[in-house]
Amino acid sequence: MRSLVELHGGTVTAESAGAHLGSTFTVRVPCLPAGAAGDASAPAAAAPDDARAGVRVLLADDNVDAADTMTAVLEMSGHQVRTVYSAAQALAAAPEFSPDIMLLDIGMPGMNGYELAQRLRADSRYDQTLLVALTGWGSESDRELALQAGFDHHLTKPVDQLALEPLLRRAADPREKPAA
Repeated sequence: MRSLVELHGGTVTAESAGAHLGSTFTVRVPCLPAGAAGDASAPAAAAPDDARAGVRVLLADDNVDAADTMTAVLEMSGHQVRTVYSAAQALAAAPEFSPDIMLLDIGMPGMNGYELAQRLRADSRYDQTLLVALTGWGSESDRELALQAGFDHHLTKPVDQLALEPLLRRAADPREKPAA
């Protein structure tokens, strides 16, 4: 539980008054951008005409708990999300879902994220789709491998929502998508 909460920028604390007196566990997971809750100067939640609204996100990650949690966070931000747990499922879902952005785990069994990105880039239907590698591997050589495979961006897990938001906005704006 703790690692899943921390994966999404949250914290878990435990308190007890002593043996046999019970315990209190507090789980905190951010779901709004910093300053958004109760801050009149912060922008309002996404309105229907907001650039973030309606972004179609295909998320592929074999870690079911992490994928489902990220899906919940993305949906709370107003995005349409299709979640799959393998590269083969991503290949099957992509044509029907027509995503604006694909968040693809690199370390999936069977077909890894690099091969998945190469297959997607070989299909002209995804020329304008933003591909983002999600991985625990964050060295410069890992980033280079991701770019060579066809990814537009490389994000290291746990994914920082503040780093992901500009990519989601970019996916929503056709003028900012990669050139074909």
